[in-house]
Amino acid sequence: MVYFSPGKMLISHGRAAEQNCLAFLELCNNLPKLSQLHTYILKLGLHSNPLVLTKFASISSGLNAICYASSFLFAPDAKLHLYDTFLFNTVIRAYAETSDLKHSAISYYKAMVKDCILPNKFTYPFVLKACAGLRKLNLGQSLHGSVLKYGFGDDTHVLNTMIHMYCSCPGGIEFARILFEEMPKCDSVSWSAMIGGYAKLGMSIEAVQLFREMQISGVRPDEITMVSVLSACTDLGALDLGKWVSAYIEREKVEKSVELSNALIDMFAKCGDVEEALMLFRDMKDKNIVSWTSLIDGMAMHGRGTEGISLFEEMKSSGIVPDDVSFIGLLTACSHSRLVEEGRRHFDSMTKEYGILPKIEHYGCMVDLLSRAGLIKEALEFVHKMPIKPNPIIWRTLITACRAHGELKLSEKIARKIIKDEPMLESNYVLLSNIYAKMLQWQKKTTIREVMAKKGIRKIPGSTMIELDNQIYEFVAGDKSHIQHSEIYRMVEEIGKKMKMAGYVAATSEVLLDIDDEDKEDVLHWHSEKLAIAFALLKTPPGTSIRIVKNLRVCGDCHSAIKFISKIYNREIVMRDRNRFHHFKNGQCSCTDFW
Repeated sequence: MVYFSPGKMLISHGRAAEQNCLAFLELCNNLPKLSQLHTYILKLGLHSNPLVLTKFASISSGLNAICYASSFLFAPDAKLHLYDTFLFNTVIRAYAETSDLKHSAISYYKAMVKDCILPNKFTYPFVLKACAGLRKLNLGQSLHGSVLKYGFGDDTHVLNTMIHMYCSCPGGIEFARILFEEMPKCDSVSWSAMIGGYAKLGMSIEAVQLFREMQISGVRPDEITMVSVLSACTDLGALDLGKWVSAYIEREKVEKSVELSNALIDMFAKCGDVEEALMLFRDMKDKNIVSWTSLIDGMAMHGRGTEGISLFEEMKSSGIVPDDVSFIGLLTACSHSRLVEEGRRHFDSMTKEYGILPKIEHYGCMVDLLSRAGLIKEALEFVHKMPIKPNPIIWRTLITACRAHGELKLSEKIARKIIKDEPMLESNYVLLSNIYAKMLQWQKKTTIREVMAKKGIRKIPGSTMIELDNQIYEFVAGDKSHIQHSEIYRMVEEIGKKMKMAGYVAATSEVLLDIDDEDKEDVLHWHSEKLAIAFALLKTPPGTSIRIVKNLRVCGDCHSAIKFISKIYNREIVMRDRNRFHHFKNGQCSCTDFW
């Protein structure tokens, strides 16, 4: 089949042939046409013409055929010294923007430099983007040296891309900050890159602090900056700051794209104000699947599984087809609300109705659903029948469930297995250590702790964060670092006395130490949640709500104690732990003791 009329091009020579070839390339819109033009380029002797080759590379990139183009452009007999910088930039850019071929972008950059073709200021953003995708710090540092060598060390666009690269490489965040501080001029992209880098690494306090510095500097944040700041607020559970950011977006008329609206929904839902998230969602003119999934996830975290399912059905009715991510939110909603039958039905519908093959995350949701409901044997059978190998997260879910339901021997067996699979992960050892404590096998518990110490593995301490007066405060158990720690401790003592008078009994079984009950009560007394709440009671007016964020799963004693505190002090206390939200009010919790 003939796609072109090449007669004129075949009888043309020199400049005319070049112009004709470029014109035909402009019309090329599929790979067969590109292949045919490739033949004509060879026949006309234009295979060393930089202008034609650059256009050929550019068209190939647009057709996702850069590999085909490269095999022609960089054949063994290619005369690379005749090529120009623009041609190399075109090829490097195409590879840098292809997810699994970023290494090729680096290879062509090296070939370019080797053949003495000078990179320009447009070369490095593409190369650095490829390096960011590869997450190779040493390579990034080498490229940094090249940037300085070729005289682009004061180019803001190049430096912004380098900040992004450093933030993407493990261990690179400090280099990114040094580069940021030394930049002769920072624009909104520079600030966004650095703030976004902190947010993606979970360094949310640093992200928020830098955002405040950005405001002082007078640089106006853009939509991308606000998405990163909202992500940091979400991670910290900083609702007041999130509300301020929301008001700032409205006041400064920052363009509210679908992505920014989704970030606002996610922030409000995960910071405890799911009603505001729902209102924002309803006000959105254009919604995508992320909008729906963010709200379904929020309902799941708040234990409002029935509403999460209703939203899922509404999403389908609106014409949006569920994807694998939306099913994760749906199954989590079922799990946190003990909706076992609904969870089974929706899991089966993934394959039967939508042709979605369940991933390890979906299997994990089902194991969590069954385990939380106390169906340990069914959960174990489900794991054994899975068509894919269960990951350590699934095994840890089973261990936690076994321990909660008294299946200690089974939990010990599984814990020993995952330690073999992940010998350097601290949570595996902590699980086994806690199992031995439950079994009152103190020597085995001590042995596990000794193994951890020998391997240099440290337990992540439990901590609780609270936001007051636009400041984030963090407490750990027995914490005396706060300037008001004496007042806080006195308040904890007062809370303890009032709780006992109201009928509270410490759940000493939660203390997995070989000490007597009196000492166990003392240990429970100073848990981070209680310190944070005591601080809030001291610093906020009577009757106001208290919001705290726990980095681990709340223990049974603290959960019981906070119910008492909410009633004694007439406070609504909202706590987000690692799994979900708990809304305490008048001595009751929204989770109905199911978490």
